[in-house]
Amino acid sequence: MPVNPDAQGRSYGPHEPYEVSRAKIREFADAVDARSFAHRDVDAANAEGYADLVAPTTFAVTIAQRAEFHVVQDPEVGVDFSKVVHADERFTHHRPIVAGDEISTTIHIDRIVSRGGVSTVTTRAELADLDGAPVATVISTLAVREDA
Repeated sequence: MPVNPDAQGRSYGPHEPYEVSRAKIREFADAVDARSFAHRDVDAANAEGYADLVAPTTFAVTIAQRAEFHVVQDPEVGVDFSKVVHADERFTHHRPIVAGDEISTTIHIDRIVSRGGVSTVTTRAELADLDGAPVATVISTLAVREDA
């Protein structure tokens, strides 16, 4: 069964803020082999002009995927996560993410297209600080295999 095309245009959130910690930044940097000392050492981050440890640019996906979970779990959208392949991810950063940030996310379903036995679902996660100032935009496309 294809993903419900009527779900296009829906939004979820903003969701409870994600607290960016030094430990999470260090763990993510290790996982993606990001080698800058500014991801691990506060003095190195300060020397580069950051208030605290700075997250690797792809760290935003950690926050965005927490919000994307709401789309996948909505039965009215109809995404069977056991049939999902991650197809694309794009980032637009409005400012760096640093330890101590609290970031809330609103997720939007921007596009749903079904053809050839696959539905693609494109979401846009808008990450903002507690004052509502934009931090990053993460565009993600999931390919969902339909039942034959």
